[in-house]
Amino acid sequence: MLQKIKKSYQHTIYACFIGYIVQAVVNNFAPLLFVTLGSQYHISVKEISILISVNFGVQLLVDFLSSGFVDKIGYKPSVILAHLLAAVGLVSFALLPDCMGNPFAGLLLAVTLYAVGGGLLEVLISPIVEACPTERKEAAMSLLHSFYCWGHAGVIALSTLFFVTVGIEHWRFLAMLWAIIPVSNLAYFLLVPVPSLSGEEGLHGIGKLLTNRVFWLMVVFMLCAGASEQAVSQWASAFAEEGLGVSKTMGDLAGPLAFAVLMGSSRVIYAKCSEKVPLRNYMMFSVLLCLASYMLISLTQNPILGLVGCGICGFSVGVLWPGTFSMAAKAIQGGGTAMFAFLALAGDLGCASGPGVVGWISERVGGDMKMGMLTAAIFPLILLVGLLLNKKHIL
Repeated sequence: MLQKIKKSYQHTIYACFIGYIVQAVVNNFAPLLFVTLGSQYHISVKEISILISVNFGVQLLVDFLSSGFVDKIGYKPSVILAHLLAAVGLVSFALLPDCMGNPFAGLLLAVTLYAVGGGLLEVLISPIVEACPTERKEAAMSLLHSFYCWGHAGVIALSTLFFVTVGIEHWRFLAMLWAIIPVSNLAYFLLVPVPSLSGEEGLHGIGKLLTNRVFWLMVVFMLCAGASEQAVSQWASAFAEEGLGVSKTMGDLAGPLAFAVLMGSSRVIYAKCSEKVPLRNYMMFSVLLCLASYMLISLTQNPILGLVGCGICGFSVGVLWPGTFSMAAKAIQGGGTAMFAFLALAGDLGCASGPGVVGWISERVGGDMKMGMLTAAIFPLILLVGLLLNKKHIL
């Protein structure tokens, strides 16, 4: 059995699926505890914001730097290191606030550790799947990214169940339970073969990539894909609570959980029909549906319809991120690790800018979140224009 695993690229893909669940855990567990951490350790909203910024900023930094060292040390050591840091970060999140004199400093160190792991996973997992000698790459990529959605949904649902049944005061134990996933997958990656993409090495290869017009088109696509997704995802819980007047538990289940489940469903559906439906056509449909969901969220006066719009948005953005990865891999030969790293960086910038636009505009118009959402519709609109005007570059 072990010998079969060591030679099976299908097991490599399975390990990559779990890798995206690990990334979902490190990105989505802590936000469920922000209120608890604030009251337990007397941490201010500003300090909570710093934790968010550090998590996101460290992942951006890893995206930027990884193209310079991943190829040198190898994919397998890098992906093992990523899982190790994710596990250590989650355990540290549970232990360091009480062990250090300054709880905030302990949380900050823990977040930094698992953010490095999460950033490495984002850069590594997609190119590993792309490098595996398998067919139907678009289907594999779409299915791969669906596991981030299932991980996101699982973190919300299982954590909520734990808090209701065991008690939120035992959150440290839950953090250590979540650490079992990266530890287990680390062991899995030690067994499976880990291929790497063949790409041009060094500054010459990166310089050639940066002068490629199609590459910059894909960068714009990734930025808009990330922004279109997170502009709604990050505000879904608040929208549910404010619009429907429900509890935090119900708000989380009706908002971000529904968004994540529908986004994952979209990726699985495309994985099933990828041989029959061209990727560009599916993305065109998705972008048009995304624009419709933004209009529904922004312009309806019915809070239930607004919540339905959030769910539709989750479904519509599902294929945009993995679809752009697949387009880039086909259109740009020899892009290698650097290409995936820069695309991940662009996607993360989009993930930051989308919610930022919603928040900034909402604040300027007296807290009207609908106007913020309406303004953020510029991101799927740019994607639509790009798909329409650059047909010959998109496979």
